[in-house]
Amino acid sequence: MSNNDDLTSDAIRHLASLTRISMSDDEVEKIRDEMSNILDNIAVLNEIDTDSVEPTGHSVDLKSVLRDDVSGDSLSTEDVLMNAPNSDEDLIKIKPVFE
Repeated sequence: MSNNDDLTSDAIRHLASLTRISMSDDEVEKIRDEMSNILDNIAVLNEIDTDSVEPTGHSVDLKSVLRDDVSGDSLSTEDVLMNAPNSDEDLIKIKPVFE
């Protein structure tokens, strides 16, 4: 059982109603205990002194392997339609998605 008394069964019922989840009394108590344990673990983490730790996005140094996005000229309609398996005037015809 958790030492976190701030999380009441009524609070869990309120959260359940906000999320439109129906819960039995047993489920409410189980979730209250589990969420209280989670909040207790977060409280332990909050006690850690991180003032001298530089914030990071990743634990390792990552470098992007993607090229820069450079805008260029588009293909002409004729060039696009040459690669299309089936076309009608200036449109590419595909198999129906919905029947």
